[in-house]
Amino acid sequence: MARTGPKNTALRVLVWLGVIIAVLTAVLAGGTTAGQASLAPKLALDLEGGTQMILAPKVEGGSDINEDQLNQAVAIIRQRVDGSGVAEAEISTQSGRNVVVSLPGTPSKETRALIQASADMNFRPVLATGAGAAVAKESLTPEDKLPKPTAEPANGSDINWITADVYKKFEALDCDNPSQDKQERSDPAKPLVTCEPATAQGPAIKYILGPVEVKGVDIQTSSFQLQRGAQGAVTNEWAVNIQFNDQGSKKFKTVTERLNQFYVAAGGQSGTDPKSQFAIVLDDQVISAPRSQAVITDGRPQITGKFTEQTAKALSDQLRFGALPISFEIQSEQQISATLGGEQLRMGLLAGLIGLMLVVVYSLFQYRALGFVTIASLVVAGSLTYLAIAILGWTENYRLSLAGVAGLIVAIGQTADSFIVYFERIRDELREGRGLVSAVENGWKRAKRTVLASKAVNLLAALVLYFVAVGNVRGFAFTLGLTAIADLIVVFMFTHPTLQLLARTRFFGEGHKFSGLDPKQLGAVPLYRGAGRLRSPGEKPAAVRAKNTGAAAEAERRMTIAERRLAEKQEQLAGSSKSAAKEGK
Repeated sequence: MARTGPKNTALRVLVWLGVIIAVLTAVLAGGTTAGQASLAPKLALDLEGGTQMILAPKVEGGSDINEDQLNQAVAIIRQRVDGSGVAEAEISTQSGRNVVVSLPGTPSKETRALIQASADMNFRPVLATGAGAAVAKESLTPEDKLPKPTAEPANGSDINWITADVYKKFEALDCDNPSQDKQERSDPAKPLVTCEPATAQGPAIKYILGPVEVKGVDIQTSSFQLQRGAQGAVTNEWAVNIQFNDQGSKKFKTVTERLNQFYVAAGGQSGTDPKSQFAIVLDDQVISAPRSQAVITDGRPQITGKFTEQTAKALSDQLRFGALPISFEIQSEQQISATLGGEQLRMGLLAGLIGLMLVVVYSLFQYRALGFVTIASLVVAGSLTYLAIAILGWTENYRLSLAGVAGLIVAIGQTADSFIVYFERIRDELREGRGLVSAVENGWKRAKRTVLASKAVNLLAALVLYFVAVGNVRGFAFTLGLTAIADLIVVFMFTHPTLQLLARTRFFGEGHKFSGLDPKQLGAVPLYRGAGRLRSPGEKPAAVRAKNTGAAAEAERRMTIAERRLAEKQEQLAGSSKSAAKEGK
């Protein structure tokens, strides 16, 4: 079997790099064509501007909010914002009382609703359901036919909770008129008349709900995923998973034991008894009302239905972040400009351009034609980083902040440093008298260890900074780590293969004086002197001799007293051996 030569390997690696860039470009172009992505990266609040909301927290019972509660409010609102996919948002406190939420761009209706939602999440049994529209006046139930409780309610699903006043409110409620949905916080020990807003999956529905039986604070976590069929195969239907804590699991088991009786009595799947449903209520509004089809004993129910990925994620986020024990009132909402940030961005880009030009000038001055490899490598690294940021902005809603731009600028020097390390290793090999092809391969073996160690340190620093920092500093750490990865890809898949190919060209291989790899200009002395003669130790290049002399002097300086005495004895023994040898002659 024929061996693959370095030239063919280099060509194959360059082709693979081209394929990676082409795929990333095609993915971004496809998203742009579909109107879902943009060729320009998304910008953060400090560069794009956005919306600022000032929220006044209110504790149940009207008591004053303490510092711990306020800090908890900030932490959970930050979770809500991050969970909704908004990047580079700023959440802080103002005057020790209010919470300030600043979001880049214009937040969607769903994001705004998620931030404004208070923590009044609970689970209530369903007593009755109806179409969302209000009943016409002439169709109202006569007074003599309104429900009349016959006894005290025995449990949360008892219809004795439905009094005449409750039923009148139910008939009059119009779920298509949002103004009627605004009401005071409900009493958790009493029934509730409320709505489930209309969605793409169906019209609005109104409910009569029993008292609260499980509170939102009993939710430990939630998630969403594709369902699995009876045989364990993944289906195309989405589901939302809930996990209760121990207390919530016991309560939910009791509830589902009762609801499941209504489900079975109504005929199972074909049944329509609303009392087999439990409503998930957030801020006195139903966000989902699934039917209990089994007794849940482990506190891990799964909600199924006509979910899309987006609606499943939205419900999961509401369940996970809806347990904030403080309600909020929006005091003000205003648009904030990015004039200052835009000016800083221009100055930052100018600084980056100046830094890039200095690197280019230095590379061409120091390495001549070889400097163009540095320039090309920087272009490839920049392209990979740009594509990655743009795609992350589309898929993960990543937004580039001014701190992130600073990370990109710093990365220019760090990226160029990798190429310089490699080039200097090649030059050292040339000074030793090797040919260019051999110098490239041997220099790469020595350089790649240094490059890997350097980038490992960069990545570690970026990871630590990302996880321990908050706010815009995380943007700096993220771009720093991203460029370190791009640098490794470029060095291994572009710079080294390119030099492998260039070493076999006449211009570089013969050491043209403008190539930057001329052995004569580097002070190299060939290992083979011709006519069967090899280079003697005294004919080593001056740079190598100076290096060896300096290393020996440094080693001697670092010796301990014991090591120095041992060395002196060895020199004396060596001298005695030489004298004996001469006398023997």
